[in-house]
Amino acid sequence: MAEGAFYRAMWRWHFYAGLIVLPILALMAVTGALYLYKSEVEALLYPMRITAPPDARPLPPSKIIAISQRISGYRVTQLLIPAARTESWRVTARAENGDSTVQLVDPFNGRVLGAMHSGGVMKTIKDLHSLALTGPIGNRLVEVVAGWAIILCVTGVYLRWPRRGQPALAIRGRTAGRLFWRDLHGTLGFLSAGVILFLAVTGMPWTDIWGGGLRAVVAANDWGRPKMAVIPWTAPARDALPWTLRDGGGAVGTIGDIGVDAVAGIAAARGLRHGYQIILPSHPGAPYLVASLVQRADDARALTIDAASGAVVQNIDWRMFGPGAKAVEWGIAAHQGQQYGEANRLLMLAGCLCLLALCITAPILWWKRRKHGRLLAPPATTPAARRMVAALMLGLGIFFPLTGLSMLAALAGEWLVGRVRMA
Repeated sequence: MAEGAFYRAMWRWHFYAGLIVLPILALMAVTGALYLYKSEVEALLYPMRITAPPDARPLPPSKIIAISQRISGYRVTQLLIPAARTESWRVTARAENGDSTVQLVDPFNGRVLGAMHSGGVMKTIKDLHSLALTGPIGNRLVEVVAGWAIILCVTGVYLRWPRRGQPALAIRGRTAGRLFWRDLHGTLGFLSAGVILFLAVTGMPWTDIWGGGLRAVVAANDWGRPKMAVIPWTAPARDALPWTLRDGGGAVGTIGDIGVDAVAGIAAARGLRHGYQIILPSHPGAPYLVASLVQRADDARALTIDAASGAVVQNIDWRMFGPGAKAVEWGIAAHQGQQYGEANRLLMLAGCLCLLALCITAPILWWKRRKHGRLLAPPATTPAARRMVAALMLGLGIFFPLTGLSMLAALAGEWLVGRVRMA
């Protein structure tokens, strides 16, 4: 088979992959870049910063909760104690209809400084990034898009790989010409393909189908978290836990409540004095959950505390995770730009910005390729080349089932279009 025929077949897959997912990838690039700076954006929009007297001691957690409940009229479900003394505490209160409010409280005087409703702006950004606003359909669509993004990276690197005097990294010509935009698109893609591929793969564990399957494999082979007890966690406890702990649960306890102040004391005795959140029992007999605020993957820590006796039923940390859980948690922390500090965040930001630039330059390049005023797909190639590349792509689709199904749909659509044109 001639290399040119194989090249054209890869080009067509790259073109159609981009055509299918370009708008959603652009949305993910913008929202992902914004979410990397979640704390900075929230500090601009909400009263997150406080002046902490050096010798002052914060009020007891129970006092903070009582103030919040009196003002909001809602039941408090969660208390977040930040790592820094100069940040306000966050108290999550939930109404009977499910609406939630996060009140920002100065822990040294109990003054409520402001509130974030329904999670605030960054919760909306996160929901846009994951398409959670559209429910289960959006989650599955994210999985399909991530799979096609992997195809774009693989085919793009092949197309730009240096051959016959064609450099991988070059920007030639003038902005009015097609060569400039082809080089700009190709150079940016070649430079950023590794980061974009990493973002696509490490985002997959949050999806329902692929991520749920991965959790099942990890659990079945004892590669994940320690075995947890019998009551499945519900929101907000589930949302506060690392990925690998979300399918577990808290231990059954007797009815009673030692109080949130005692829980904070138990957490402090176990080394959690700040930078953690307390999730209050959702019903009588349910435990308290104390979960660390994770920056690096190895920060993961969770305590299950019996509400009646104060006994620490479970004390789980990073060292107890299996290799599968560690790999996923590391990937998530690096995906969010947290694992290796500012350098990590800047690299992920560069990946988002390059992805956005690729989404912008791709339609410009397509426009520059038009002939006689018509927008055209890359030229067709030989049947043998089409079959070989389709087989390679479907082989990749085996690892990402929803993407594989969308590939079959795309191939069926192309076949139908071909039959109509022949008729």
